[in-house]
Parts: sequence; structure tokens; C-alpha cells
Amino acid sequence: MTKALVTGANGFIGSQLCRALITQGYAVRTCSRAGQGPDNMLVDLAQPEACPPELCAGIDVVFHLAGKAHALAENHQDAAEYRQINTEGTRKLLEAAQQAGVKSFVFFSSVKAVGHGKQQPMDETVNDPARDPYGLSKYAAEQLVLHGGYVPHPVVLRLSMVYGDTGKGNLPRMIRAIRRGIFPPLPESGNHRSMVHVEDVVASALLAAEKPEAAGQIYIVTDEQSYSTRQIYDAIRAALGKPPVAWSIPMPLLTSLARLGDGFGRLTGRRFPIDSDSLEKLTGSAWYSSAKIGRELGFQPRQTLWKALPDIIRHLS
Repeated sequence: MTKALVTGANGFIGSQLCRALITQGYAVRTCSRAGQGPDNMLVDLAQPEACPPELCAGIDVVFHLAGKAHALAENHQDAAEYRQINTEGTRKLLEAAQQAGVKSFVFFSSVKAVGHGKQQPMDETVNDPARDPYGLSKYAAEQLVLHGGYVPHPVVLRLSMVYGDTGKGNLPRMIRAIRRGIFPPLPESGNHRSMVHVEDVVASALLAAEKPEAAGQIYIVTDEQSYSTRQIYDAIRAALGKPPVAWSIPMPLLTSLARLGDGFGRLTGRRFPIDSDSLEKLTGSAWYSSAKIGRELGFQPRQTLWKALPDIIRHLS
């Protein structure tokens, strides 16, 4: 029986991955800072101490999800924590995996690990490191996984924004704001956003661990759809049973408000609800291609946001 170690097993993706692994016949050991289960180890990868040798003993494949998530506003303290948790925590886990003779290591990274390329949609050939602290910490961890020589089968999954039955993240916040009537009708900017359902993330991870051709590769994971923010807004309103909105706030007005928000932030040291960064996240593009994982591993996403929205909204109700 193949034995897997899942870090971050209590999280949104990790909990669903554990269930899928057990269904597939894996024996599963979990690693978390506060977890339960017959084979759970309480390990905090944020601490400077090395991982205990028994963490990876008898393990065939590691699925590494634990890390410090991306925050809308980052400061110098966050930058140090990102390095300690996302980069050095990964290094410690890789060292433990190497000492235990682990064969496969699947690292859950993010499309935010790299900067923006000119081609649209972007693919794995865009490989310049990001400039923000979160992206840099993920990129550095990727390099350790792929080029550190720790395991014979290292794989990096760069996830686009993950959706599903969770109350955390930008999509649930947007749904709650639209339900309360406080999310403004943005104009159709023609932007492109890539996303992926948690079930398809789990499917991609199993392929990455099991397919020999995945060794040493980076794969972007999306649901192969392209969503504009206005399309998402309209779809959420429809799923909530709200009537369509025919008007939108003019982009010049939004830009002016964002500039005011920038000034407020500089004066007070606190972020205004709308500034240039948040406006870019709402109206800019983050468009990625998952053609490589489909071509090489046979990945075929089964979900789209349009199909999943009713279930997501029921979960949030």
C-alpha cells in the first residue's frame, strides 16, 4: 500500500485531498499544527527546528500544502514570515523526505510565484520570479523542490485561484458583498481570470504523484475557462436570485476613487477599501493555460465556476 504524507491536511484543499487519497487506497499520514487522527503528527513548519525523522518514515509520496497564504496587504514582518514558512519550511520538509528515502514530492505552489508575461494566456514558459514577498517565497520553494536533488520525483503545481465549498477567499467575500448589496456593479473590462475547482486540484495532484512523466515538471492548473469580473458578478447575482443590473460604475470614477485610496494609505498607513492595487485585482487579468498538464498527464477538469456556483452559495448560506 502506498503511503502519503499530507501537510496542511486541515485546510480547504488538504482535507479534500486526504479523503480522495483514502478512497484511492492510500494510507495517509497527516501533518498539522493542530490536528487529530490515527496518524497525525503535530509539526509546525514555521519553527526553525528540523522536522522529526519519524515524520517521513515509511512515506512514499509527500503532498506539501502547508504554508502562509497570500494576504492583500503585506509588510516587512509578512515578508520574513513568508520566507520562514513557505521557503525554509519547504526546505526542512525536503530534507526529512530525503533522509527517509521518499520517492515523490508534490509541491502546491501558485501562479503568483512568477511575474506577468506578455503572452496571454500565460503558461509554464513564463518563469521570471514574482516581486512581492509571497510570490518570491513560493518561487524560492519551487527551486528547492525541482533543483535541490532531494527526491527522484519532484513536481510543482502552480494553482490558479481555487474555488469550492469554503468560506475563505476572495470569491466568498464577493458573494457575501453582493448578497448584502454592497458590491458595486463593475464595468465589463474584458479582463480574463483563471480559476480551478478544489476537486480538480485534487485530481491534478494524484496525476502528478502517479505519472512518471510528471517528474521534474511544473504544471499550471486551471479549469480551462476564462472569466471576466463582470461575468462573475452577473453570475453570482443570478445564482442568488437577484435581478440583473444593467448599469455599471464608470471606470474613470473607479480610477479616481482608487487614487484617493492610495493617498489615504500613504497618509494613515492603512489600506482604503479601494486603491490602485485592489482595483487592478478586480479589473486586471490573471489568465493562465493548463494545456501542458492536459497534454502530458491527461488532466481534464470536470468543474467550472458556472456549474459550481449554486453549491458554493448553498455552502455559504
